[in-house]
Amino acid sequence: MSTQLRALGPWDETEFAWDETERLDLGSLLITAIPGIDVQVQVDESTGAVALVTLATADSGVQLQVFAAPKSGGLWDEARPQIIASINESAGLVEEHIGTFGPEVWAQIPNEQGMQVVRFVGIEGPRWFLRAVFLGAAARPSDAAVFMEDAVRGLIVVRGNEAMPVGTPLVLTLPVIEDQAEPEAPVLLPPERGPEITEIR
Repeated sequence: MSTQLRALGPWDETEFAWDETERLDLGSLLITAIPGIDVQVQVDESTGAVALVTLATADSGVQLQVFAAPKSGGLWDEARPQIIASINESAGLVEEHIGTFGPEVWAQIPNEQGMQVVRFVGIEGPRWFLRAVFLGAAARPSDAAVFMEDAVRGLIVVRGNEAMPVGTPLVLTLPVIEDQAEPEAPVLLPPERGPEITEIR
């Protein structure tokens, strides 16, 4: 993805003008606090590592994963056909569109309730690739989609300088909360300080 498509974010740590805005530090991903959005983290029980981050509202969500990518980019062009093939194999419905961040995959995926509407977006930065899966009302053009896209634009990716194989997930960690008596319990930040973070195992 060209830098032009990221002109309003999400940002690489090297290209962002730091300020006093509150952000939730998840290691390789910093999330700007936005009222009305909760942050949920899914933890891999076998490793204790954060496997998936979800930004959620009452009617929408966006699942986030960030990976190491080549300097030349192109990872999203490789990933889209794989996503489409997987959805077709599961008897889902899928089509490609051009959206705010470039090429997108719109799909309806079978589940226990029928068909779940989702939207896959790929965003490429300097040696990183962010995959965002929009759910609920944000999965199709709407005010909810604009709100969640703005939340994605507020993300900052901390790639680091170490060499990594292409496609390796960047390390996500739970934030350190001082005076947290029970670190395994959900961490709820006061509303005036931004989002909630909920640990899911």
